[in-house]
Amino acid sequence: MTNDAPLWVLGYGSLIFKPPPHATHKIPGKISGFIRRFWQSSTDHRGTPESPGRVVTLIPYADIVKDHRFLESVHYYECDGVDKNIIGSDLQVWGCIYYIPAQHRKEVCSYLDVREQDGYTQHKVTFEVELDDEYFAQNPEIKEFVESHTIIDKHTGKNVIHSLVYIGTTSNESFIGPEHPAITAKVIRSNEGPSGSNLEYLKRLHGSLMDLDKSGNKRSHDRYLDELIQLVDEEDS
Repeated sequence: MTNDAPLWVLGYGSLIFKPPPHATHKIPGKISGFIRRFWQSSTDHRGTPESPGRVVTLIPYADIVKDHRFLESVHYYECDGVDKNIIGSDLQVWGCIYYIPAQHRKEVCSYLDVREQDGYTQHKVTFEVELDDEYFAQNPEIKEFVESHTIIDKHTGKNVIHSLVYIGTTSNESFIGPEHPAITAKVIRSNEGPSGSNLEYLKRLHGSLMDLDKSGNKRSHDRYLDELIQLVDEEDS
């Protein structure tokens, strides 16, 4: 991907509900080989240095299989409580990608480098578009755009796009590691930062994610986020 080419950016957290500037298209879908967790400390957006909040990051399969704590979380949330050997394709994270025209690439990258500065670094992922034939039939302009900007995966037959993504890796200073959901929920419930309350971040992410699956089959729901929502709501009752 050259510096004068259009830019694709993956959103799996706040980018889902707060898009980058100059995005002309938002396409729903998923990536494989990762899990999404609120295991990244936030001192600049949803918390402060004195009282850090929590935001999501992605944990790759290669890191998961090396740490029994990561595996325990995967077995509970992604495997419905079943302790089994997992492969990368067992892990899927729904999100969306944004198309940025070439003339805005440099500006948007600079914007994202600042927005994602608290421990996040740039990486590349393969994104699988999840729009069915019925949706394409009702939105032929989207079908044409997707087909002209993607390649077909020879194994799945799906439209895929190579995309930029910002990840707080397990080695970054703001990564807190596995945390009991009740503790995470308490932190989220009680913190606020320059970008707003931590609770707003969770609820907007959860709601926006549920809206991504245009088939109506709730494939984009995230069991881990469902539990966090339940826990913060219980604190209100």
